[in-house]
Amino acid sequence: MPGETNGQVMVIVHHQARNEEELAAIGEAYHLISERMADVPGLLGNELLRSPVDPTAVVVVSRWADRQAFHAWEQGADHREDTAPLRPYRDTRLPVPFGIYEVTAAY
Repeated sequence: MPGETNGQVMVIVHHQARNEEELAAIGEAYHLISERMADVPGLLGNELLRSPVDPTAVVVVSRWADRQAFHAWEQGADHREDTAPLRPYRDTRLPVPFGIYEVTAAY
């Protein structure tokens, strides 16, 4: 129903692809990580997005049932290992390369 969000959160992690080789590596890492995380409780899905304005800017957006589910995974033993393939591509141009957003409305 429009307007109901049930406490969902979106986590956005910014990455930088300096060339086509790194862009391909980010894509491969994204698919690997997505397969590893397919059964993580509370993870509703994720997307890999590339900016048409800045082709070096790539983000991974993950959708979580709620903050508790995200924090349980983030604090778990598998978090660092699961996301390690993307870590070298974090966007160091930004002071903080990620954000956690509560969904306040959706249609």
